[in-house]
Amino acid sequence: MAHVSLPSPTSPNLRMRERRGGLSPREFAASVRRAAREIGEHVSCDARYVGRIESGEIRRPNYAYERVFRHMFPGTTLADLGFTPRGESRRAAVLPAPRDEENDDVQRRTFLAGGPLAVVTALSWDTPAQAQDSPGSRGWAERPPAGVPGSGAVPDPGTPGAPNARVGLREVREVESAVRQIRLLDDVHGADTLFDRAGHTLRTAYQLLNCGTYTARVEQRLQAGAGELAISVGWLAHDSGRLAEARSLYAEALATARMASDAALEAHAFCNTAFLARDAGRPREAVRAAQAARSAASGLGSARLQSLLALREAGGWALLRDRGSCLKALGEARTSFEQGASEADPDWMSFFNEAELAGLTAQCWAALGEFESAAEWAERAIALQPAHFVRNRTLYTAELAHDQLGRGAVVDAAVTGMSAVALLAQVRSTRIRGMVSATAERMRQHQKVPEVSDFLERYRMALAS
Repeated sequence: MAHVSLPSPTSPNLRMRERRGGLSPREFAASVRRAAREIGEHVSCDARYVGRIESGEIRRPNYAYERVFRHMFPGTTLADLGFTPRGESRRAAVLPAPRDEENDDVQRRTFLAGGPLAVVTALSWDTPAQAQDSPGSRGWAERPPAGVPGSGAVPDPGTPGAPNARVGLREVREVESAVRQIRLLDDVHGADTLFDRAGHTLRTAYQLLNCGTYTARVEQRLQAGAGELAISVGWLAHDSGRLAEARSLYAEALATARMASDAALEAHAFCNTAFLARDAGRPREAVRAAQAARSAASGLGSARLQSLLALREAGGWALLRDRGSCLKALGEARTSFEQGASEADPDWMSFFNEAELAGLTAQCWAALGEFESAAEWAERAIALQPAHFVRNRTLYTAELAHDQLGRGAVVDAAVTGMSAVALLAQVRSTRIRGMVSATAERMRQHQKVPEVSDFLERYRMALAS
C-alpha cells in the first residue's frame, strides 16, 4: 500500500483565544464579519466557527478568512495567530493523496479504483423520497453513499488499482448523470451537505480521464463531463463558503476546456469564475472573466447563455459603481433573454429563468446603492420562482430583506427576514445564511422595533437548532 500522510492530532489554538479577549465567541464572530465587510470579503463566521478555530480543528483558514484576520490584526502572520503556515502541511482532503502526487493539481484529487465497475459504483447517486417530492429533483438515500470512505464500495485510495482500464460510454454516461444529479439536488437543498460527496465523485471522474484507455469519441465526452463536474463541485464549494477551493476547481475546469478545445465548457468555467470573483470582492476580475465567457460563447448560438453572461458582467460593473456600463450590460441581458430558449442552450442553464434574471438584476441595483429598484426586482424574482426551488426562493427572500433595509424600510425588512429564516431550515447554503446573517447584524441597531425583535429572536433560534 502506498504511504499516505495522516493529519497530526489537533491541539488548541491558544493564540486566537487570546485575540478574542473578553468577547464571547458570538461577539468575536460578529467582529470578524464586520472586518470582512470593511475589506469587501464575504465570510459567514459564527460562534461555532470560532470554537472550531480555538479547539484546533481548523489548522489553517481559507484565503478569505486569512485576509480578514490579517486586517483585524495588522502585521501578523498565520503562525502569529496560531495557524499552520501555508506550504508547511497540506490540509487533509476527503481522500488523502500519495506523496508522489503532491505537485500535480489534477492527480492530487484522484484515486485508484478497482476498475470500471467500481468506478461506476462510486459515480452513482441514489434517489431518496425527500427529493422526489419536488418535481424534477433527485437525491440519495439516508445511508452511507457508495464510494464514500468507510462504505466498502471502493478500495482504499492507497491501494493500487488497475491503470489503463478500458473506459467506455457506460462510464461516460455515469459522469454525465452525476453532473445532472448534483445540479438537481443543489436547486432544492443548497451546497453544504453535498460538497464532500460530490468531491469524491469528481476524483473518480478524473481517475477515468487520467488513468483509463478509451476511444477518441469517449475521450471527447469524458473531458466535457469531467470539466462540467469540476464546475459543479466548484459551485458547491462557492455556495458553501469555500471560495479558494471553488477558484481552484474552476481553474481546473478551464484547463480541461482549453486542452479539449471545448468552447462551451470554457464559457461555463469563465461564467462561474466571474460569479465567484464578484462574491469575493474582485469586481474587475468578474468583468474580465464575464467578457472572456461571452467571447468563448459567441459561436455557440445560445441567446440565453449570452444573457446570463451579460448579467455576470453587469454584476462586476455594479460593484465598481460604473452605472453606465452596468445598465448597458443589463440591457443586453434582457434583449438576449427575450430572444427565447433554443436547442443550443446548455443543459447546465436549467436554473436560468425569468426569476433568476430578476434576482441577478436586483443584486446589480443593490450594489449600485439603488435599493428601491433592487427591492422591486427582488419581489419580482420571488413571485416568479417555482415553489419547489426552495434554495433560490430563500436566496431571493434574503436579497429582498437586504434591499428593504437598504432603503430604510426596517419593518418590511424584518417581516421578510422572518420568511427567509423560515426557509433556511430547508436549505444548506453558507452563502445564503451569510446574507441573512449580515442583514440580522445590521438590524440589531433597530431591535427596539417589535418586528425586528421578533426577527432577531427567530434568527437566534434558527442558529441554535
